[in-house]
Amino acid sequence: MDADELKRLYNAGERDFTGVNLSQLKLIGANLVGINLWGADLTGANLAKAKLWGSNLSGANLAKANLTRANLTCAQLERANLRGAKLQYTKLYGANLTGALYDETTKFTRDFDPSSRNMQKF
Repeated sequence: MDADELKRLYNAGERDFTGVNLSQLKLIGANLVGINLWGADLTGANLAKAKLWGSNLSGANLAKANLTRANLTCAQLERANLRGAKLQYTKLYGANLTGALYDETTKFTRDFDPSSRNMQKF
């Protein structure tokens, strides 16, 4: 699935994209509020400035994804793979990060404490 098809289906009212392969897609600034990307492959995807509040990204592979300045307020990110992801200035208010994986290459906003959000260093 490419970025245009995803946006077209989303704009037509589709919200369930469970397990889809969206690796390397450029979705900069995309409005995907409330989308279900449970278990999706978003490896290396560019989601900078994307609007993803209330979305389900549990179990998603976001390794090396760019989520800089994305809005993930109240999003579900349980057990998501965030190793190597860029999360600088990302809005994570109310987001569930329990069991989400990160490593030394994951970039967070200064003063963000992943352990206080029940994330696991891998």
